[in-house]
Amino acid sequence: MMQSAVADDVFYALSNSTRRKVLEHLSSGPATVSELAAPFDMKLPSFVQHLSVLERSRLVKSTKRGRVRTYEITPERFKVAEHWLTERRKTWEARLDRFDRYVKHLKERESTP
Repeated sequence: MMQSAVADDVFYALSNSTRRKVLEHLSSGPATVSELAAPFDMKLPSFVQHLSVLERSRLVKSTKRGRVRTYEITPERFKVAEHWLTERRKTWEARLDRFDRYVKHLKERESTP
């Protein structure tokens, strides 16, 4: 159940386009709150809430130096989402393979007199 809660946190963080854009920005390197907030048309307290969600999900981490807080991506946490998606893909591939075999079997039965 613990892994499920972690996946829930990660997918919740990824569910918002603002947070995904922040992660895209951070994929090119660390950035300050001001740099991250600049492209968005929202008040700083609202934007900081997005950063808090990302930090709670451990997709990013921050460091504070003086009055400047800098965020950076923590790529290892993305493995939670990757693992969940990989498992779903395996399940659906297996189901589609079984369906394909079934359809081929039906076609063979139709073509034999």
